Amino acid sequence: MAEPNGALRAARMSLRMSQDDFARAIREAGDKVGERNDANKRLVQRWEAGVITAPRPTYARALEAVTGLPVEALGFTMPVPQARVADDGQGGHDLKDSPVEMPVGRGAPGVQAAPHNNFSGVWLSRYEYYSSGRANAFTQLHYVVVLQHGTRLTIRSLPGSANSSLTMDLTVDGSVITGTWTEQTAEDSYYRGARYHGAIQMLAEPTGRRIAGKWVGFGKEMDVNTGPWELIFQESSTNKAALDKYNRRPE
Repeated sequence: MAEPNGALRAARMSLRMSQDDFARAIREAGDKVGERNDANKRLVQRWEAGVITAPRPTYARALEAVTGLPVEALGFTMPVPQARVADDGQGGHDLKDSPVEMPVGRGAPGVQAAPHNNFSGVWLSRYEYYSSGRANAFTQLHYVVVLQHGTRLTIRSLPGSANSSLTMDLTVDGSVITGTWTEQTAEDSYYRGARYHGAIQMLAEPTGRRIAGKWVGFGKEMDVNTGPWELIFQESSTNKAALDKYNRRPE
């Protein structure tokens, strides 16, 4: 069995798009730059099911334009196409020539057995950090979509919940949850579009309604920072109505 692409599905759902909406947005993104594509619901389904692990360059560029994320962050693990971010920091990229989309064969590994708790749903993310430039501590809040496939969690923030974009890719081992996080700040924010990333380790409470732990990451001066991070369960539904409900700033 192919392993589902939870990262792509989480990104689509964080945009509050159906598979039809997503395919339409990909076609429109291609039309805007003169690279017509034939994206449709069936293609999106094959991507999300993990049947296709590497989109053609035309689709890769459209996917990046629609989601604002590099294709590597969208769960496409094959090394074609490889996107190289330009040194000018403006998000440009240079794509190598690559083969056509490659379906996963029958020999692909299956999904591991799921743990007892299923964490899929909408959660409130809250972490604390110290700003040396402002000499003060701050709390950052996001509503996030959590999708679970076996022992893997893919987490993407809802765009209206904060002026930054948050992604997390985690692995569940009993009550221990470990992985990485990335946050892209807004161009008009204090951090002027800077991208931060690091590691995180958390523990899930027995109720499955709260996950708490610590993050670690690098600051502007390459110093190692850390602080508390928690996820608080809101609801298990991830349909459009639920995502619309939480696509706002947390109180």
